[in-house]
Amino acid sequence: MSEPESKNAMKKRLKAEAAAKKKAEKDAAKKAKEASQPAKAKKHVAGGDDDLDPTQYYSNRVSAIKKIQADGGNPYPHKFHVSHRVPDFITAFAGLPDGERDEEKTVTVAGRINSVRGQGKLYFYDLKGDGEFIQIMSDLKTYESEAGFSEIHRTLKRGDIIGCTGYPGKSKTGQLSIFPTSMILLSPCLHMLPKKVGDRPAITDQETRYRQRYLDLICNNENRKIFEIRAKVISYIRRFLDTRHFLEVETPSLCLLPGGATAKPFKTYHNDLSQEMFMRIAPELPLKKLIIGGLERVYEIGRNYRNEGIDLTHNPEFTTCEFYQAYADYEDLMNMTEEMVSGMVLQVCGSYKISFSPKPGAPEVEVDFTPPFKRISMISGLEEAMKIKLPSLDDPECDKKLAKILKERELECQPPHTTARLLDELVGEYLEDNIVNPTFITEHPEIMSPLAKYHRSKKFLTERFELFVAGRELCNAYTELNNPSVQRDRFLEQAAFNADGDDEAMCLDESFVLALEHGLPPTGGWGLGIDRLTMFLSNKNNIKEVLLFPAMKPNLEEMAILAANKPKEDAVDSNAKKYPPCPPTVSKINGSEEDLGSENGMKALSAVLKSSAWISGGGRPGAVDAELFKVVEGMPRECVEFFGEVKGWFYSCAQFSEG
Repeated sequence: MSEPESKNAMKKRLKAEAAAKKKAEKDAAKKAKEASQPAKAKKHVAGGDDDLDPTQYYSNRVSAIKKIQADGGNPYPHKFHVSHRVPDFITAFAGLPDGERDEEKTVTVAGRINSVRGQGKLYFYDLKGDGEFIQIMSDLKTYESEAGFSEIHRTLKRGDIIGCTGYPGKSKTGQLSIFPTSMILLSPCLHMLPKKVGDRPAITDQETRYRQRYLDLICNNENRKIFEIRAKVISYIRRFLDTRHFLEVETPSLCLLPGGATAKPFKTYHNDLSQEMFMRIAPELPLKKLIIGGLERVYEIGRNYRNEGIDLTHNPEFTTCEFYQAYADYEDLMNMTEEMVSGMVLQVCGSYKISFSPKPGAPEVEVDFTPPFKRISMISGLEEAMKIKLPSLDDPECDKKLAKILKERELECQPPHTTARLLDELVGEYLEDNIVNPTFITEHPEIMSPLAKYHRSKKFLTERFELFVAGRELCNAYTELNNPSVQRDRFLEQAAFNADGDDEAMCLDESFVLALEHGLPPTGGWGLGIDRLTMFLSNKNNIKEVLLFPAMKPNLEEMAILAANKPKEDAVDSNAKKYPPCPPTVSKINGSEEDLGSENGMKALSAVLKSSAWISGGGRPGAVDAELFKVVEGMPRECVEFFGEVKGWFYSCAQFSEG
């Protein structure tokens, strides 16, 4: 049984209950008052959502852009007039005094927001355009309206592309700025961009940088300079050649035969012609045909394609400059090369001496491009470096003796073990790898140079040179072979290597031999790798660094996209396309009568036309072609066009017909 509550205890309890009731009523009244009043807007802080998860950030931005559109706004306007590019703005207003603005001038600039900070009545943005930066210093007093000020700064995020109208000036600390009266979103960036932290680049992962080059250029502004250097290299070469009366031309990238270099080509197929074709490995042969035609100084800057390995210095597609000059030889071209390359290095880099790291992680070496460049004759240079006498190039046992030398020195050569491949391995080991400053390796053996002219005084050698810098080939040139008989023999020799398994050997190009038979003047030919030269001048040892879109093996995500968007294969069903009805049309094909009105007859004609010399190489149709053309001309056009070879032959003949 509990003790009765004392009078004093009861008084204390009742007092405490009354106080608690009064406090509860007061709190309830306070909450009711707050509920009846409009909520205070949360103070906006620029960049406050940078800590969000990237997925949530993307979702928030998509929702925000949809809301702008739902409210009648346009986050992707068609046009914004720009009065000053960012670099031009810097040039025009860099001289303004600190802490002042020129309100007599209203300018418009545009670019991408690189960073944002601020809150309340003052916001700062770093705006990037054409690789340069200016500051946007936005204050409420200068802006056109308070509502607009609040709305635009809640909308804009890092990475957005914006337009800004305002006054040029400088902050009190001397920061060149634009003080906006209005700002507009031109294109939102929906994704959270990587941030640069201290000296660490925003993106360091090479896979990401190469696959998403646009992201690399957005976040790592310093990489833009690589491609500015590349553009300067191309511009310098053009000016150098244009001022020497060269004509810039274009030649086909799609070829019937791969020629002009020893390399493995990419194959493709022309459906309408039913013809296997090749991506060009070099523009040499068509450029020399232009010299034959009377264009005595020609050059081309363009892409070549070689189906070979990918490494630090090789990409399947790459850019070269080739030029050909009538009445010049390889000595003239060496002098031109010294003048061009040394002058370019001086103009682009400001000095003949540059620093270059040959391999990732390797220490930098100083490369001196001061002319003249050193010259080494290949065979005598090899013998001097190896301290042995090499076998004579006309020795029947030359291959075996060279293979033995490689084995003794523990060097490996990929098969087939031809003289050219074995010598190339030795040159790489004992000459090329030891070169730092620009050096010409000259007088290559004929067997390594099927398009170069034989040396005028040294048997079995050619008038050829290659320019090497820091162990890498930069340039290749020679006095051009212009004797059609010797050229055909060289082609046949290369074809024999091809039959022995050398898939980089050249094939016989009768159309080029035919062109030579019309007379190629004494000519010097020259080629330079634009990508590799850019690597030197930007101090990059990986070719992917100087290519905006280098070749990359597809990742799983890209493989899925490729599989989902794979083009439909051409129909192979025999019922998919039938030979159209045609009246009997008998004609002699290769000595036997064929009915061209039948599918088999046209197949026979198509097979014969595949080897037609004038179709593949030029010239004009002969008497047999003319007689056959008269027969086929009377057939229905859908029959003539059914087979690609027949169609191509027919319309080519039509260009020569008199009627």
